[in-house]
Amino acid sequence: MTPVEIVLVYQSLLGIYGDRGNAMVLLKRLQWRGIEAKLTVVEPGDPVPPTGKVYLLGGGEDAAQVSAVRALKADGNLFRGLDEGAVMFAVCAGYQICGNTFTIGERDEVIEGLGLLDVDTRRGPERAVGEILTSWTRPDGSETLLTGFENHGGFTTLGADATPLARVQIGIGNADDGTEGAVQGRVIGTYPHGPILARNPTLADHVLSVALDRELEPLERPEVDELHRQRVDSVRRQGLRR
Repeated sequence: MTPVEIVLVYQSLLGIYGDRGNAMVLLKRLQWRGIEAKLTVVEPGDPVPPTGKVYLLGGGEDAAQVSAVRALKADGNLFRGLDEGAVMFAVCAGYQICGNTFTIGERDEVIEGLGLLDVDTRRGPERAVGEILTSWTRPDGSETLLTGFENHGGFTTLGADATPLARVQIGIGNADDGTEGAVQGRVIGTYPHGPILARNPTLADHVLSVALDRELEPLERPEVDELHRQRVDSVRRQGLRR
């Protein structure tokens, strides 16, 4: 059986907030289920494999965002992989560059993104920094609370083709409309770090289920579930003190 390939894209450009941990979580949750998996780390100048099942983008600074967009467009294989049914999971700066446009620098120069999400990002009136708590509606209609740490100056507006990933209970998220992240087809964008998939195992399993086109059997990991509960309680307590 061909291993499930997790592709970590441009770690040196978009990996300054520990978002590499998202790849580790996906690999481990596959291995716990007895599913063979492998991690491919791609740096600028390396070809992006079109064979990935999940592509991961993380956080980075303005110059790194521009460099990443240019390199990914020139390479082209990321788009081919997504056309073959892969999933993109993008965090913070990675989320922004997946959109139509984003801005950089003090002059708010508008940069064309990858066009994978119908969203646009502009400098916000304040920087969003701190713990965030959101409510995510799972495919089966149940509600799950997600936690993470947001740190972004851009505010993101969703177009008609994108839908919010979650609704904000504590924190800022996309902007002032109460939404967080965006989903369009098999592309998922979100702001929180943490890494977010380490904090939220149900979201990690959702990414894998979409990539594999099937529901995964539940994992009995009570210690992981308990840690998630504690994080939710902690963010709620911090929110009350704001």
